[in-house]
Amino acid sequence: MGRCLKMSFLESLSDSHIVILGGGVTGASVLRFLRERGNSNLYIFDEKLESVEGLSVSTQLPDSFDLAIVSPGWKPNHPLISEIKQKNIELIGEVDFAWRIRKELAPNQKWVAVTGTNGKTTTVQMVESIIGSSHFSGIACGNVGVSVIEAVSNKAPYDLLALELSSFQIEWMHEATFEAVSILNIADDHIDWHGSFEAYANAKMRLLNFTSLAVIDTGDPEVVLRSTSWSGRKVFYSLDTPNLGELGLVENLIIDRAFISEGSDAEVMAELGDINPAVPHNVLNAMTAAGICRSLGISYEAIKQGLAQFSPDHHRLELVATVNGIQWVDDSKATNPHAAMAALGSYLSVLWIAGGLAKGAQMEPLIKRMGGRIKAAILIGADREHIERALKEFAPDVPVYQVDKSSTSAQLMDDVVRRAASIAQDGDTVLLAPACASMDQFRSYAERGELFVASVNKLVKNAS
Repeated sequence: MGRCLKMSFLESLSDSHIVILGGGVTGASVLRFLRERGNSNLYIFDEKLESVEGLSVSTQLPDSFDLAIVSPGWKPNHPLISEIKQKNIELIGEVDFAWRIRKELAPNQKWVAVTGTNGKTTTVQMVESIIGSSHFSGIACGNVGVSVIEAVSNKAPYDLLALELSSFQIEWMHEATFEAVSILNIADDHIDWHGSFEAYANAKMRLLNFTSLAVIDTGDPEVVLRSTSWSGRKVFYSLDTPNLGELGLVENLIIDRAFISEGSDAEVMAELGDINPAVPHNVLNAMTAAGICRSLGISYEAIKQGLAQFSPDHHRLELVATVNGIQWVDDSKATNPHAAMAALGSYLSVLWIAGGLAKGAQMEPLIKRMGGRIKAAILIGADREHIERALKEFAPDVPVYQVDKSSTSAQLMDDVVRRAASIAQDGDTVLLAPACASMDQFRSYAERGELFVASVNKLVKNAS
């Protein structure tokens, strides 16, 4: 008699009864993948949608099913999650699901990952740009661009995947393995989801459990302190002259003393002129990307070229206009205090537009460090009082102007820009860096930034 061969995970999916939790980008991608594999035994759950990809949303779990795949936004204590666990059904996140698929569809594919409160999107996109300048094929995915399952199931398998991972995704991760990772920074964010800063920080730091090499900023005390007990290889970087084993800055050169070839003391990875914008936090992003790519064996030439060709997404310290010596800058992506701190640190005299949904984050540390750069504050949104209280305590001389929500979001931003124009003088920077999420008054941070740009362009046109 012939032997019964064990069915592979990929083969098992076609006949399995599978529950998908979440119908957003992740859930829809998983649903499409499973359908392409011929599976019609699918159930999808979503608390906001009625259907996903033509499949009606289920309201209760089936009596019998084989696997549940959860999207990252679902909290571990959600009643449906608890019910699945009580049934002893296997429950995995999308990243682990994609990792299992990778083992069969692209077994030689290497993964790297970046997380952090801020800068992770820019950093993985820099990695993607560097990969594009090398002889490897690769893509940024996860919390940016396409989902991980879409990237790993690409018809022509990529050599490399650069994953941007949120704390939610890491919370659900147990199996994936990375060639190198970076935890850029940890500051107050998503406290409303995790319940405490400690739980949020622990979720970020879990990423170290899935690698043997981490690229770490010496300037972030939370990451440095929390990584002391980790036994893997740590490659530190900073804006200072690097010691052996580190990345750093010498005059206008980014220097590698960590991934150098035998017999070499240091190598030039890039110049400050290759980085746009060359503000401190973005230079640190570039160092992270360069370090990750060197760990993969990518050449210095490709790193320099990839960084030089890279342009950040819209709404990230984007110069909208300069009129009468006044800069108008859109950093609507600064959706938490840590990101706003980096933005404020890039300019000396700022008319700061801030406010929205604070998500439980504290504003006091931001004002303590950056209050001296704020010439005036224009506050909007549901949690603007948190910012105003911090300003009154730590920067009492800063004038505060509140702009109430008008009939539309566009009208609100017009009012904000007019208020800023009435105050700004030659040498000032009008900076939209809200330190808050946008959903109380706008559909997204992108819409908030787009309306700011439109209002500034309207102002410029009327002034000409």
